[in-house]
Amino acid sequence: MAASPTPPPTTYPEAPQPGPTSSPPPRPRLRGVGRVAVVLAVLVLGAGFVVFIRSAGEDPSSRARPYRFVVPAVSVAPGTAVPTPRPVPTTDRAAWLERMADRTDMPVRTVQAYVEAEARTRTATPGCNLTWITLAGVGRVESHHGLYNGTEVGPDGDLTKPIVGVPLDGSPGVQAIPDTDQGRLDGDPVWDRAVGSMQFLPSTWTRWSQRSNGDGRPANPQNVDDAALTAARYLCASGGDLATGQGWWKAILTYNASNKYARDVYSGVDAYAKKTVELG
Repeated sequence: MAASPTPPPTTYPEAPQPGPTSSPPPRPRLRGVGRVAVVLAVLVLGAGFVVFIRSAGEDPSSRARPYRFVVPAVSVAPGTAVPTPRPVPTTDRAAWLERMADRTDMPVRTVQAYVEAEARTRTATPGCNLTWITLAGVGRVESHHGLYNGTEVGPDGDLTKPIVGVPLDGSPGVQAIPDTDQGRLDGDPVWDRAVGSMQFLPSTWTRWSQRSNGDGRPANPQNVDDAALTAARYLCASGGDLATGQGWWKAILTYNASNKYARDVYSGVDAYAKKTVELG
């Protein structure tokens, strides 16, 4: 199980208005993720605040910023192979990251995290063939790349406000998962909650997480580098060869067992692939 209720997907038919050897177990599924909005509660956790994502009717004011990058909904059958992006340039990469971030409503720091996680994965698990745009597709649906509800991504990759999901307490549409981390990651000593920009359950994070910069500190789900690398490891363990349609869909459906979710992720991947061609 990797994660929990996700923030609302941002797939629109037109421009949005402002406002290793065995597969991991599947994540709990939330019915009706497309209707999720936010009611905020604040919990003091150390020196920071935690954003709690609560199910409710859609609240246009929950969007902290208008999104300019349009991701058309792509209707595809499960098993359809995803597009392949153009390779990330090896020269003037910083400028390319800036352009990609600007054209796709992603923080440049998060794009960097996705790209570096792909590179690390190609070395560690070359048969996986994971691309950075698959990580971006997941990150877009889970937290809009760490920008959910006004959260920002700092220069070190840390989120300015930790993103924590609803309590998985057996409420309608939510699986009951009692606490597994004594509240260490999610601030809840009673029920588990999904954490971070890629929305991992604490138990799954504990098993699959990896610190990106190798500084000896524990991996942090509220850091986009650690979250992207951990998601890459989890997806590769789930799907095998993500260059195949079968492998890609198996990985995404393990991440969240919903065809609607997988199509939302696919739509993002398709849009990002086209943008890599446009930017060259």
